[in-house]
Amino acid sequence: MPAFRYRALNPAGKLVRGVLEGDSERAIRQQLRTQSLRPVEVSAANRAPVQGARSRLGSGLGLGRPRVSPGDLSLLTRQLATLVLSNLPLAECLQAAAEQSRKPGTKALLLQVRSRVAEGHTLAYALGEFPQVFSEMYRAMVNAGEHAGFLGPVLAQLADYAEQRQYTAQKLKMAMIYPVILLAVAVAVVTALLVFVVPELIGIFAHSNRELPLLTRGLIATSGFLEAWGAALLLMLVALAVGLRRLLRAPARRKAWHRWLLRVPGLSRLLVAVDTARFASTLSILMASGVPLLEALRIAGQVLSNLMLREESLRVAERVQEGASLSKALGQSGLFPPMMVHMVASGEASGELETMLERSAGNQERELEMTLGTAMGLFEPLMVVVMGGLVLVIVLAILLPIFDLNTMVR
Repeated sequence: MPAFRYRALNPAGKLVRGVLEGDSERAIRQQLRTQSLRPVEVSAANRAPVQGARSRLGSGLGLGRPRVSPGDLSLLTRQLATLVLSNLPLAECLQAAAEQSRKPGTKALLLQVRSRVAEGHTLAYALGEFPQVFSEMYRAMVNAGEHAGFLGPVLAQLADYAEQRQYTAQKLKMAMIYPVILLAVAVAVVTALLVFVVPELIGIFAHSNRELPLLTRGLIATSGFLEAWGAALLLMLVALAVGLRRLLRAPARRKAWHRWLLRVPGLSRLLVAVDTARFASTLSILMASGVPLLEALRIAGQVLSNLMLREESLRVAERVQEGASLSKALGQSGLFPPMMVHMVASGEASGELETMLERSAGNQERELEMTLGTAMGLFEPLMVVVMGGLVLVIVLAILLPIFDLNTMVR
């Protein structure tokens, strides 16, 4: 049965929301009346509510398209894997997972999937109606698991993969929080000194006929500029960032930008490590689930965020289709790390390609963590030194005229 979202008034007059299954909107209204609820609005779960452009249910069902956060997707995948491995019918597994969910958006999504499965469709087909939630890789693995009769283990692998991706992303974000806060505080402190403190102190020397030191004149000019044009400069920087983001929406410009990023020393290595680790991990789990190599390469290429690397992954798939080995195709591209290429060659020779791809992804993630740790370890003292240097310049610019006055008095 299809799922419907509802808004209704309870006996106390409070507005309540939820999701129910029924044959029609009329049947849902009847169910609500039997529960002493007065229906206000009933609509299909895969359609946007009448009021408001965006729904506030769960993770947000904006414009009729369900949205599920990576954390929620990982959790519901783990729940489904556990239930399927318990040998429960698939429809019951989906029903149980929907009942477990506390977010109406996720619950509505699972009930919609369950209704398609109850109609006789495969789980992969049902998930295909929500491509904005379930990626092509997710659906391909589910499809392979259903055909091979190993849906439970495949869902468990998907849950492991989603949890690992979420853990890695969270670790990267946490590593960047402290440096960003430190940089923001440093900029705010220096700006506040230049705009509010320096003008008051420099005013002492305004009536002096002596020429001020060059450092002091530069500080006064900088302070005056920020005081007069600081707000405009901030707005210009925001407008520049927004304009750049809009310009990069065009595929050609974004591709040129990604090509330039791969030429920046240091940064290119970091970007390649992040993307190729994701590529190797995705390719490994797809092949372990029984997805053919060519299809797995095409799907794994979609997880690459850099357009140049994504384009190169398509060339790799073409070389493999023409008869080349995967290691040779990766080596000819020149963009994938040599260690990854060697490990793939070893996996092909030993017949353990999936295992070696997984190890390669793990090695690159560990190397990435070490690189980020080193960079952050250097960045923090560097910021302290830069901050101290700026404060020293400001203090010297203020003290130099005072020293000149003392000399003149003597």
